[in-house]
Amino acid sequence: MTTFVYISPAYPPTNVYFCERLAASGVTVLAIGDAPYDELPNGLTAALTEYYRVDSLEDYNRVYRAMAHLIARHGRVDWVESNNEYWLQLDARLRTDFNIHTGRRAEKVNEIRSKVDMKQVYLRAGVPTARQIRITTLEAAQEFVAQVGYPVIVKPEFGMGATHTYQLRDDAELAGFCSEPADGPMVMEEFVTGDIISYDGIVDHDSVPVFEAATLWPPSIMDIVLNDLDLAYQVLDEMPDRLRELGQRVLKAFGVRNRWFHLEFFRLSDAKPGLGEVGDFVALEVNMRPAGGVTVDMYNYARNADVYQIYADVVSGHDTGAARQATQDPARCVYASRRDHRDYQLSSDRLAEIYGDAIVAHQRNLELFVPQMGNEYYLLRTTDAGRATAFIDDVLRRA
Repeated sequence: MTTFVYISPAYPPTNVYFCERLAASGVTVLAIGDAPYDELPNGLTAALTEYYRVDSLEDYNRVYRAMAHLIARHGRVDWVESNNEYWLQLDARLRTDFNIHTGRRAEKVNEIRSKVDMKQVYLRAGVPTARQIRITTLEAAQEFVAQVGYPVIVKPEFGMGATHTYQLRDDAELAGFCSEPADGPMVMEEFVTGDIISYDGIVDHDSVPVFEAATLWPPSIMDIVLNDLDLAYQVLDEMPDRLRELGQRVLKAFGVRNRWFHLEFFRLSDAKPGLGEVGDFVALEVNMRPAGGVTVDMYNYARNADVYQIYADVVSGHDTGAARQATQDPARCVYASRRDHRDYQLSSDRLAEIYGDAIVAHQRNLELFVPQMGNEYYLLRTTDAGRATAFIDDVLRRA
């Protein structure tokens, strides 16, 4: 019997479905979280053999004692995982301290957290990637800008999404940025123009993808948050061969096993000396967890699949056929969202008249997701790229 300790099983909400599929696959699912037990969804409490609540997952001593309690009661633990980028270091530390080998341990976790360490792995793998430095002084930053030119991007070395990410366009903005104290180490990267496409999926014990998808993202989540823009993106129906080739090379270079991955690349819209020509792929960063928001459900709609079950099959060692099913009926799944304070030309009823059953979801986002993802969203399943574009235009067109 496989025993799995899930960290933060109630958040993000997709974790609930992972726990349910794991339990249904015969895995003993234990969990450590900070949500009160009586606030957990019913499906989650039914899936968990035991839930240990701590006041804060940031308090490692409390989490350590929770883990020790679960092992004392239930025996050896085979897996510990959060499927959440924020808790990567916590997951790794628990694996190290409790001798669990099904995931990355503490001594190797910075390779997938540090944007500086990631670059070194890309270079060893021969995967093109934008030049970058860790910011130490204004003089070092100025020397880097002299090599790559403006604009440049600055962001936390250890960070998620677009938080504290800025574009600097001239010497005055650079000097102003460097004059302000930072909360942690920051990196500076040359600016690259292009679409962001991610190679996403799940790998097994041998680093072989058992599920994969390509997702086309907006050029800048940072701009969406800062400028209060509407968001649209889509899981594609086809995987570009070169993206698959580079993505699998990255997986092997990082030694990724038994987990979700979300590998971001630029597809150049302008040639960049030393990086590539128009249409070439350039590595941006790795994320060893599912893509955020409702993207996991978009994979399911795009493939008529159950990716929660595919992950449970990797953990349990069973083969339910879920991975094969995900390859049988590929389509696009398109996300388009709206903001409550804005008026739009087409009503929800009119969108339903136009697109009918092809709209597979129309829901509200969690408040935490609103700055990036909008207040309400629509999902469309289609095999027609033109219809996908028209749908985005129809949802986002303002009154």
